[in-house]
Amino acid sequence: MRIAAWNISNWSGANRQADVQTAVYGIVPTGLALAGQRFSPDVIAVQEMNNASALANLVTTLNSASGSPGDWASAPYIDSSQYGDSENSLVYRTGRFQLIATTTIALGSTLATNQPRNTYRYDLRPIGYTSPQSVMAVYSIHMKAGSASTDNDRRLVESQRIRDNAQGVNTNGPGTALPAGYNFLVGGDMNMQSATQTSYVELVGSQADNTGRFFDPINTPGSWNNNSAFRFIHTQDPAAAGGGGMDDRHDQILIGSSLRDTAGWHYIGSNVLSFSNSTWNDPNHTYRCWGNDGSSYNVALTTTGNTMVGPAIAQALINCATTAGGHMPVYADFRVPAKASVSSASLNFGSVTQGSAAPQLVLTVTNTGNTALFGANGIATLNYTLPAGSGFTVPTGNYTEAPGGSGRSHTIVMPTATIGTKNATLMIVSDSPEQPTLMVNLTGIVTAPNQPPVANAGSDITVTDSDNSGSESVMLNGSASTDDGTIVSYQWLNGTTPLGTGVMLTTSLPVGATTVTLRVTDNLGLAATDTVLVTVQAGEVLCDSVDFNQNQIFPEDQDVVDYFNVLAGGTCPYADPCDIDFNNNGVFPEDEDVVAFFRVLAGGPCVP
Repeated sequence: MRIAAWNISNWSGANRQADVQTAVYGIVPTGLALAGQRFSPDVIAVQEMNNASALANLVTTLNSASGSPGDWASAPYIDSSQYGDSENSLVYRTGRFQLIATTTIALGSTLATNQPRNTYRYDLRPIGYTSPQSVMAVYSIHMKAGSASTDNDRRLVESQRIRDNAQGVNTNGPGTALPAGYNFLVGGDMNMQSATQTSYVELVGSQADNTGRFFDPINTPGSWNNNSAFRFIHTQDPAAAGGGGMDDRHDQILIGSSLRDTAGWHYIGSNVLSFSNSTWNDPNHTYRCWGNDGSSYNVALTTTGNTMVGPAIAQALINCATTAGGHMPVYADFRVPAKASVSSASLNFGSVTQGSAAPQLVLTVTNTGNTALFGANGIATLNYTLPAGSGFTVPTGNYTEAPGGSGRSHTIVMPTATIGTKNATLMIVSDSPEQPTLMVNLTGIVTAPNQPPVANAGSDITVTDSDNSGSESVMLNGSASTDDGTIVSYQWLNGTTPLGTGVMLTTSLPVGATTVTLRVTDNLGLAATDTVLVTVQAGEVLCDSVDFNQNQIFPEDQDVVDYFNVLAGGTCPYADPCDIDFNNNGVFPEDEDVVAFFRVLAGGPCVP
């Protein structure tokens, strides 16, 4: 993200459009270090806008340039022309930024004890971000020109107000203070000749409250005016109007402390090394004075042989400065904050047995900054930590993840030494302002080792052969069987012969004693058995009817005659075969049948 400051010298929109387009979107010719590249800023804090129409014309000029993305817009133009001067403003790319506020933080006037122009703060937020820490506040300034002490005094007034505002002070009424958490920088025509001027020290010096302190991103203090040691960062005057030349560092960008580290919004460059005094192409910094290759000290900007931008862009920059004298744009590159995400908001390890292999799940942390919009180099590296999770093994430590990757995977383990339900919250703490803390719920259960089921075939059973058929139906019941898991099979056996399956089984067993075995099996394959003794008693012995001839007349003598006739081998008196086994004991002929016949005939029992 390239943020620039540019005093476009008395911009009315009446001319110089082609020069602005070339300066901003002209392509550096082959053979140079920046070959194929363009200035291409994303934000420009502009100075000397003559009116609202001029500002609108600048936006049109930028959008219609060859190579422009065509998404430029401007902040609202605020007219303070009653003070007889041009205005500061800001233009920005809507494809990358949203302007969320424009605030007049200080009022200028013609009073000798006041700053000459208004100071504006423009609060920009990258597309796709919502947090206060993702906002970049840009102070666009044009301070009092001149080297007299009274000029510096008026600059000092503005510097004090800017620093106070950045510290959270309402410098122009309620609601004008910089909101907490915002990143900030100041850019523009400061008109300061050295780092020792009180107006400059007010901005960058250490004070009791350094919340609103600014820093020179290239850490290059000094007396810049007419000093060749600073020829690579001089910004005025490329046109050498009035016989002067490139000999002042009037135009600068200063940054707040939050932009000096490598977390969140930050300047791409060293926060301790000074800018090179031997080359414009300092590898330790992205801060540049666009077009100044250091070969133009005290003369007009070099065009032919300009090693930074080539002749065409250099000439366009001269033309933009006008023959009356003007300024070069300065810029610095920044990264927008990282964005953090995790592959899952919860990890469920399921249910495992104590002492079994510890289950493992993978959690992936990703830097989801929009590389398609900001580029991989335009997004900060995500820095995050993984703390310990109670009941779980977490790879604790500090980690980083670059944007555009597939994420960093971490294996989370649930130990199985201790029985119980496991619940923990894994808090991933990162420097992503959008997601500073990500919560991942960890759950699982460690159960005791599987125990065999307990088979219960029920109490012993005694039944009677109700129909004297030699067997009787019996209900077997294994519902009292238990297990620490689930019983999935009930099998009933007579010896090795299967009788059937199910918790309850109805089966027929013969008269006598039978030992039935119940075999139960649980969901993990363990089995147990139990037996039940089933006794089927013989039914009551019943004699035949004394109406032997079945004529429905009894007792009568004819029944006796017919019985003895058949017993002696005679013919049955009715169609059915006659039954001479009167006592139904299965033995015939025998005397007991005769005895039983006469006992019943006399009204007695079948069996004495």
